[in-house]
Amino acid sequence: MRTTVDVDGAPAGTEGKVILSNGFNWLRYRVLFVNGNEIGDLDHRNIEPIGRSAKRLARQAKRAR
Repeated sequence: MRTTVDVDGAPAGTEGKVILSNGFNWLRYRVLFVNGNEIGDLDHRNIEPIGRSAKRLARQAKRAR
């Protein structure tokens, strides 16, 4: 994952790893960033997938068309 906006403790573009995802109607994530900060309650407004996750989501979107 990568931040798309500045969040407290992680400037925009900081990469991290999702360590917890939860929610039903509102999917939110707790992310451990490479700078050592751990931030919770992040969602699609704050972070974006990168790497294999981004490729997987692109394939799913293509199939859904």
